[in-house]
Order: sequence, then structure tokens, then C-alpha cells
Amino acid sequence: MPPPLQAHRMLLSHRRTSPIPRRRFTAVSSLSSPPAKTLAPGPTPSSILSIRESLLSGERTAADITSEYLSRLRRTEPSLRSFIHVADAAAEREAEELDRRIASGGQDAVGPLAGVLVGVKDNLCTASMPSTGGSRILDGFQPAYDATAVRRLREAGAIVVGKTNLDEFGMGSTTEGSGFQVTTNPWDDSRVPGGSSGGSASAVSARQCVVSLGSDTGGSVRQPASFCGVVGLKPTYGRVSRFGLMAYASSLDVVGCFGSSVFDTATILSVIAGHDKMDSTSSSHDVPDYRSDLASLSLLESKPLNNVRIGIIQETLGEGVDAGVISSIRAAASHLEQLGSVVEEVSMPSFSLGLPAYYILASSEASSNLSRYDGIRYGRQVSADDLNELYGNSRASGLGHEVKMRILMGTYALSAGYYDAYYKRAQQVRTLVKKSFEEALGKYDILISPAAPSAAYKIGEKTNDPLAMYAGDIMTVNVNMAGLPALVVPCGFVEGGSAGLPVGLQMIGSPFSEGNLLRVGHIFEQTLQDLSFVPPLAADN
Repeated sequence: MPPPLQAHRMLLSHRRTSPIPRRRFTAVSSLSSPPAKTLAPGPTPSSILSIRESLLSGERTAADITSEYLSRLRRTEPSLRSFIHVADAAAEREAEELDRRIASGGQDAVGPLAGVLVGVKDNLCTASMPSTGGSRILDGFQPAYDATAVRRLREAGAIVVGKTNLDEFGMGSTTEGSGFQVTTNPWDDSRVPGGSSGGSASAVSARQCVVSLGSDTGGSVRQPASFCGVVGLKPTYGRVSRFGLMAYASSLDVVGCFGSSVFDTATILSVIAGHDKMDSTSSSHDVPDYRSDLASLSLLESKPLNNVRIGIIQETLGEGVDAGVISSIRAAASHLEQLGSVVEEVSMPSFSLGLPAYYILASSEASSNLSRYDGIRYGRQVSADDLNELYGNSRASGLGHEVKMRILMGTYALSAGYYDAYYKRAQQVRTLVKKSFEEALGKYDILISPAAPSAAYKIGEKTNDPLAMYAGDIMTVNVNMAGLPALVVPCGFVEGGSAGLPVGLQMIGSPFSEGNLLRVGHIFEQTLQDLSFVPPLAADN
């Protein structure tokens, strides 16, 4: 993030923009176009459907499936370190109980996620295992209840296999900021998996679990999905209950999910979405079956996206974005055109203003939310002679550098002499960002952009350059500021590692348009040619 005075100047320099200019998209790609009336083969299978079919047919048992995933997890975890806590014994017991229910009651005895192993980001509360938020200040803390999203997964038959690693309290973009360990990328273990939900993305990519939950405050689901080559969904704000999610920035936090296919991600959203009386910000908007519009490849028309209008955001393909990423996104746009959609470039001049405003707002909210970690109500306590010293010593000992820095930044922005200059001005910019999206989405069904300006970079590469790390969030923070849904699907590769590094395409929609994003993402995924997003590490195992 820019220093406070620089950020202030950036906010002050904003002027009201003219109506959104747009022009016809011209693809720049080395990929040849498929024949107009054929669809490319190679559908991405649904792990959830496969597990359900094998269980109900008697082909496999839940115990066998669980054993397979746990075996892969044990082999790969020493190098990946995706999980802070693995509940292997509990998972095996739940699988055995599921087999008994299937034997006695058949299909009617099990839920839609029966036998599906789920990883849960460790800032979501779980009653049966520790929940640390990736912070030493909560080391060993075990809540008395499950987060609503976790409870709904369990009620649908899912087996929670463990708690995944993250940047401390969700504050970071690499998972290097965890208080416990550094997670690596399954495509190249010398690189970061992204963050803050890096453990959840890495676990799904390496097939350590079937699907996983994450949280997204400024891109923490979408950026790691891009880095790890998996599908990541950030729902509309309020679509999924935040009850049981450790608060970072309450007006921006969203519970999201990862899967190896769009169908699996849609299945998870169908289960966890919906109003919750325990969260006053959760929406009562109807929850459809998000799988219902996801047709198989054999049923698709030659132009399945006919008349779908897509805007590619110009500002996300310019300076600061790697050439390989731009090439992948333009190739993806070309593929969408071949599927029948109309793709045009659209300019959103306010797009670059979201980043400094986001860091002011998120840090301000964090400075309030994290005051609860005082060594008395929660977590680690360091003895002292008086109360203020106890607070200070407990926080100094338990909180990491990045968290302390953001608390200080937020406290400064909210202080009496600077509130109007920073926090109020950032809220005004947030309004402009929302209006910009409303105008663009009034003309287009979907907006697209990269999910990150680069593919996964080396561990330690940006540790000493926080401004460069913050700048990596430029593609994602505006979506949180506007409260919109966004889906990331793998779309290509750039050079790096032994098999290339994946690149993710971000699709942004209007509020509560997750169904449309998933439909387009599913068609895109099913019709990609000659691309497999299974990392060598998972394939070898």
C-alpha cells in the first residue's frame, strides 16, 4: 500500500469520469480457432458426482475413498504444508459411520455431499478441532460451535478432514504470513500458493481433499485459485453467512469455496448459501440449485454462449501485468467469442483507485475487529504487573508483523485528526467504484480480467517489499468494495516450474448472479482444448 500521504493524494486526485468507453475486442492469440460448429473435447470431471455414484452403486466405500485421500495427503503434506491441523482419525470414523448408513438406508440415508472430504480455512470456527486464524495468539483455541458454512457442509454429509493454513487472520497474499508454517504451491514447491487462503487452494490442487472453504476480503479466494490452477468462487456479499468466520474487515469479508471443477464449486455453494439468523448481514435472497444450469458437454449447442455480452476490463491488461498473463487472458476471451459471446473492451477509469481505498478501509475495520485479542477473552496471555502491560505483552507476543502493521495503519486512519482525510475519503471512493461497476454491468452480462497480474512467484520474493505484494491485489479488491460475485477458472499457463504455472480468468457479475457466472464458467471449462490443471505432484501420487 502507498504511504498515507501518497494514498491521500491518490484519492484526492480522483475526478468524476465520463461514461464508460468501449470498443470491439480483437483477440491477440497464437491459438488457432476451432471449427465454428464443433466443441473442443476434454470435459473436467466432477469429483463430487464421481464419489456419490461410486458410493451408491456399491463400487467403493466411503472408508476406501477417505483412505485414498488421506494417503495422498500424508505423502504430499511434508512438502506442501497445506494443513495446520489434520483430523484423520475423525475422518476415518465418519467414513465408517457413513458406510453403515448407506448399507442400512441406501440413497435416502445420505446427503448430497456424502463421503466428500472438505478442507476448512482455519479462520472458520470448528467445534471439533482447533481454530487459530493462522495466529499464535489463538494457538490451541477450540471454539464451542461450528461456523454456519461448516455446519451446513456437515449436515449435507461432508467429512471435514482438517484446517488449512492461511496468512494470519487473512492478512496477506502468499500464506507466508502464517504464524505456523509456509505453504508451498503444488505446481512448484519453491513458489507461493497465493493467499490468504493458500492452504485451501493448495490442498484442492494437490487432491489432498475434494473441495475446501476459504474466505475472501480482497481476493483471498480468487488469487490463490489462479496461482494453484483450481476453481475459486467469491459469492455476493451476504450470500453466505459469516457467522463463525473470524472477522478481518466485516464489510468486505465473504466465505468462498474452491473445487477442481466448476460443478463441484457450484455444489458447495448450493449447500452453504442462504439466510442465517445468526448473521444480520446475510441475505434472504432465494438460493437456487446452482447445478441445474450446468449442462454436460454432449448437450451443449455449437454456440452455447450466444448473445452473452462480455466486457474485458482494459485497465487490467496494461502496465504491470505480465505478458504471459495478458496472452492467456486474451486467448480465453477469444475462446469465449468462439462459443458465441460478444466480447468488447471496456474502460473503467476508477479501477486503479480501489487499491489504496481498500487498504484504508480494511485496515481500519481490522483495527477495531482485532481488539478482542487482548490476552484475556481469547488466546495467549503473557503475565504482567498491570492491565495495559498485559494487553501490550500478549499482543506483542501473539500477533505477527503484518497484523500489527495493519492495526497501526487502521488506528491512524480512524484517529480524530485524520478520519475525514482517509477513512471518509476511502468510503467516497468505494461509492465511485460501486457506481462504475453498476454502469459497466448494465451493459454487459459479465466482466472479465486476470485474477492476478502474474503467476505464482518465488517464496520470499516479495517478503521485504510489502508495496509490491499489496499491488498484486489490484485485480480483486474492487469486487469486494462493490460486494459483487466473482468466479476464477483456470485458463492457461505461463512458463515456470517443471510443467508451467497456471493462470486464472476472473469473471465478475451483478449481485446474486452466481448462477450465470457458474454456467459460463462451466461451459468455458468444458470446452478448453488440451489443457489439464492437475499438478505433477498430484498426478504422480
